[in-house]
Amino acid sequence: MNDYLVFSLLFVAIAIGWFLGRRSQRGSVNARDLPGQYYKGLNYLLDGRPDGAVDAFINALEVNSETLETHIALGNLLRKRGEVDRAIRIHQNLLARPSLPRVQVHQAHLELARDYISAGLLDRAERLLMDLVAESPAKRRASQWHLLDIYQSEREWQRAIDIALDLLPRKSLLGGSSAEDPEEPGQSVPTVLAHFYCELAEERHRAGELTAAQNLLLEALARDKQCVRASIMLGAVELDAGRAKQAIKALRRVRQQDPLYISESVPTLRDCYRQLGDEKALRAYLKECLDSHPSPPLLLATVEDIRASEGSEVAEAFLVAQLEKMPSLRGLEQLLDLQADVSEGQSGDKLGLVQNLVQRLIEERPSYRCSHCGFSGRHLHWFCPGCKYWGTVTPIRGTSLE
Repeated sequence: MNDYLVFSLLFVAIAIGWFLGRRSQRGSVNARDLPGQYYKGLNYLLDGRPDGAVDAFINALEVNSETLETHIALGNLLRKRGEVDRAIRIHQNLLARPSLPRVQVHQAHLELARDYISAGLLDRAERLLMDLVAESPAKRRASQWHLLDIYQSEREWQRAIDIALDLLPRKSLLGGSSAEDPEEPGQSVPTVLAHFYCELAEERHRAGELTAAQNLLLEALARDKQCVRASIMLGAVELDAGRAKQAIKALRRVRQQDPLYISESVPTLRDCYRQLGDEKALRAYLKECLDSHPSPPLLLATVEDIRASEGSEVAEAFLVAQLEKMPSLRGLEQLLDLQADVSEGQSGDKLGLVQNLVQRLIEERPSYRCSHCGFSGRHLHWFCPGCKYWGTVTPIRGTSLE
């Protein structure tokens, strides 16, 4: 039923477009002027065959500067409905008209590039978009954003960085900078750019190029001072380079950037303090963070350090006191684990059974959620698989079911 409504509206829109196009050329129009394809399309629509109606209407509607928007609207609708081949045919048909003004040719080029992206023909889309960047000031930024999406999907991080740098707001001679267009898609350019640097740094880190990775991460932080990912990665790079103190400095920056991610920095922090032989400083830092930003993961990390240094009984007493203030499933699981250390026989078996049940409950719940689209999962993704935003997936906090 919705399809009939949509194509009925299209029929009216195309009729008006055709009417205006004819009137602009001859001053008047009557029913005898309507082409056979127009009536053929109407018959298709009335017979419940909207696909045939679309093809007939395309052939009936003359392409000129006044009907171009109608053609583009029809092509866009088909693309959104998944009929990319037809959308491509419509937009290619527009480009075959040499009489169209250059501005409208550029608009048709952009829509055709979008068709190619939807069809997965990224090479063709890239060529069209690069031509638009060079030839059309009006479509330049829109084309660059699409190129950014292409390079991002193909993991061509250096090319994505080059485009993002060109999209950054320009500084004026008076010291200010031009504001970003609020209608532009996606996130701010500095946020996206920082993650591109992180992706490239990750490749360099895996290749053992620690200095290159370090420089890229410092560049990421220069573009976005709140980039938690860059600080966590920089800590890992500094530790691998044998600079534990610098690694600790980078990792402790996470607390100021976003306290939700403190627990993500703890594993590397523990390695750093262990390398320096100063585990006591780590416990003091974790307790300080726990007091100011309480969370189950931080609590568990603190308990583990107390357990390693002072024994299970002291750790258990600390955990019980904390659970009274901040109950959680993860805390309960840790408490059962501590009690299993000192229990024997049937008592220990029963505790193990309860612990397994609690663990199953925990595994069924997501640990991370995207603040933009709500996507949730068990693992931290810096690039949200749902909305394609960077850095919006955060640890879930504030629930006793953690």
